[in-house]
Amino acid sequence: MSRRYDHARVQEYWQQAWEREGVFECPAEADDPTYVLGMFPYTSGSLHMGHIRNYAITDAYARYRRMAGDDVLHPMGWDAFGLPAENAAYERNTDPESWTRTCIDQMKDDLREMGFGYDWSREITTCDPEYYQWNQWLFTQFYDEGLVDYGAATVNWCPDCETVLADAQVETPPETDEGETIAGTGHSHTHGGVCWRCGTGVEQRDLDQWFFAITDYAEELYHGLDDLEGWPDGVRDSQRNWIGRQEGARVAFSIDHDDHDTVEAFTTRLDTVYGATYLALSPGHDLARALAEADEAVAEYVESVATTDDTGMSGVETDLTATHPYTGEELPVYVAAYVLDDVGTGAVMGVPAHNEQDHAFADEHDLPVQRAVEPVDGSGTDLPHAPYTGDGMLTGSGEYDGLASSAARERLCEHEAAESAVTYRLRDWLISRQRYWGTPIPIVHCDDCGHVPVPEEELPVELPDYVQTTGNPLDAAEEWKQTTCPDCGADAVRETDTMDTFVDSSWYFLRYLSPHFEDAPFDQQTADEWLPVDVYVGGEEHAVLHLLYIRFFARALSDIGLLDREEPVERLINQGTVLHSGEKMSKSKGNDIAPHEYGAETTRLFVLSAAHPSQDFEWTVKDVSTAYDFQQTLYRLVTEYTDRTETRTESTDHDAYLEREIDRTIAAVTEEYDRFRFHRVIGEIQRFARLLGRYAGYDRPYQFAYGRGLRVLARLVAPIAPFLAEEMWQLLDEDGLVAESRWPEPLRDVDNYRIERQVVRRTLDDVREITEVVDIDEPNEIELVVAADWKYRAYEIARESDPDDAIVGEIMADEDIKQHGDAAAEFADRLADRGAGLEPIIDGERELNTLQQAAWLFEDEFACDVVVRRADPDDDLAAKARPNKPAIHIS
Repeated sequence: MSRRYDHARVQEYWQQAWEREGVFECPAEADDPTYVLGMFPYTSGSLHMGHIRNYAITDAYARYRRMAGDDVLHPMGWDAFGLPAENAAYERNTDPESWTRTCIDQMKDDLREMGFGYDWSREITTCDPEYYQWNQWLFTQFYDEGLVDYGAATVNWCPDCETVLADAQVETPPETDEGETIAGTGHSHTHGGVCWRCGTGVEQRDLDQWFFAITDYAEELYHGLDDLEGWPDGVRDSQRNWIGRQEGARVAFSIDHDDHDTVEAFTTRLDTVYGATYLALSPGHDLARALAEADEAVAEYVESVATTDDTGMSGVETDLTATHPYTGEELPVYVAAYVLDDVGTGAVMGVPAHNEQDHAFADEHDLPVQRAVEPVDGSGTDLPHAPYTGDGMLTGSGEYDGLASSAARERLCEHEAAESAVTYRLRDWLISRQRYWGTPIPIVHCDDCGHVPVPEEELPVELPDYVQTTGNPLDAAEEWKQTTCPDCGADAVRETDTMDTFVDSSWYFLRYLSPHFEDAPFDQQTADEWLPVDVYVGGEEHAVLHLLYIRFFARALSDIGLLDREEPVERLINQGTVLHSGEKMSKSKGNDIAPHEYGAETTRLFVLSAAHPSQDFEWTVKDVSTAYDFQQTLYRLVTEYTDRTETRTESTDHDAYLEREIDRTIAAVTEEYDRFRFHRVIGEIQRFARLLGRYAGYDRPYQFAYGRGLRVLARLVAPIAPFLAEEMWQLLDEDGLVAESRWPEPLRDVDNYRIERQVVRRTLDDVREITEVVDIDEPNEIELVVAADWKYRAYEIARESDPDDAIVGEIMADEDIKQHGDAAAEFADRLADRGAGLEPIIDGERELNTLQQAAWLFEDEFACDVVVRRADPDDDLAAKARPNKPAIHIS
């Protein structure tokens, strides 16, 4: 028998065994399976290390929960539509579907080779008409419910991709000041950004577009984040920032313009309204556009800021003036790029005295600074040189002078020109894309009937044959485009835009539940029973795109009556980045490592052991080598045991220690799996393997304890290194597959396993320190003396006492303790000094048993006799022994 483990030699066998036995298929009749999901991959051609880390996490957890007795749903599919496939097909002179199918075949082989266990009977591919017909069906349902809008809009246009981008798909260029973005969201101005896919500068165009009315759910999506306790705070904060909820007031300023008689400005500081010295419009404001048609200077300014990312505090004064509703004063009206289209109303009342940006703009354009609020404590301000932005007491505010800011906001809002308002930065989801490789939007344009949804019985509207072209490919497909109106039968044309591919991924987790259901996108009863997704794993970069959209879809489906869940995911885990040479591993940087280069299980072990799932880590050959060596250690433990002929059938104290440590390891590893701390799982397994090796070298193994330990070891490592675990299980002559075995359980209570371990570890550390300090190379005997019972009683009294209580008095009030006189009083004083810092302990009997069972560890390390005993009342060592801190004497 080979003593070296070679996963390549056995992986195909075990893959076939798992598939033959249907290990990973979730039964349709399961009441409420544990739903474990990794974000499905875009079909880019091959798996990268980010994929491996994501799917190693979900696979390990799914395997663990399956062994723990759960029905587990762990599916996989393909995010197959999208512009990159078109680009790749163009470069290779093929069509997007052929390229995509080839990528899927390769990536599926990669997943199998890595040993990931998926229920392939539920596989979905978003470019299949059987899937995207339900995109279209859901679109028509949303349309009927008023959740779809169509209209002219200024859009972000990528000239290289020749398609529209949603705001969230416009990224801030690397050289742009990060202060212009919302932290963690990548949200930038709708000018000056770059395409998230190709990095090309984004332009502005006016086009008729389709939108999902996600803003109808802004309030729900915002407040619903408070209930997502299983989500990382960073993701929830990113979504809050993206939604951008602000409470304040709208203030109407009168103007004299043919098409506008008022401009509404939103402010969160109505108490500063008397400090307003100008009105500023965003370049995208309706009035700014109207002014640009007649004012050449305004037109030139609007055009210039649309093509630059460095607008600073620029602005252009218009010929208009606005009437201040509280004072009647005439204020100049500016168009200024620092005012954002997607914040508030796109218009601000400029209050230089009390707002940083307004002050900077006023300074740039020589506008007056007028105080309206001053500090209550009379500490003064640096006005007019710097704004005062805090609350305070109103001044220079007419009849409102002397009011505190909070009271003034309420009183000022009673004015006819103001009203309370809540605004959101969130804008409706623009789903139109002028590309081929996506879901055709199921609308027919009729001259008489307008926009008519394609009837359900005519779905799916399938894509025509692919033809390479510039611009919108579907618009060039004349034969496909020509149709008849479903309502009146007249000649009509199909909508030629396709859907944003984020639509595909906004509900795919529902299709996994009933992938072959023909009457609806998913079976509602199954969805209501099986949702929410228990664990969802993916990158934090999806915080304000995909993760917001799936929440929107769930709420919209709930309102329509198709789903009884408003939040689709209970627990979200963001995996960190794999770094190489200090940078994110990627093909474009030339620092990527092929997932199979070091072998499937070596790679899995390394990416799970390197760090907590949410943390970044550096790929190093040394650490990968350690993961490989670890596999060989585990395999060698089993082969040496199965080759061994000498074992014992009667137990001793050190066998009891192993049995107890088996239970402690099961408890520790189980807890770490539950908390997704796989790096600690592997650390625990490594410690346990070292103990087993040491135990086998100390004496002939006790057959029951050691055999059990190896079988437990195989099961503990099975979720992480499944091929290896199956080999170990077979060598141990166990029936069936380890993947279908039951998760090990402790034979005895292990509530205090951490404390027991700590007692042994600290005592070993203390003995090492003593031998080093005193310079004892070869001790004759180590004596460990456990404290007297009364000290444990005193310790617990102190732990349970309030730190403000007379702890010494409470301890000495106990008659059993009091009889120990000065020793008791001195110990009570010491406990009182430690106060709230007293840690939990095990009782004296458990400490004595634990150290007696662990005595062999001391004997093995120090090659001497070890005595473990209880403190004697007349013993000199009794005074030194404390609960869980035995006195030590080395001779």
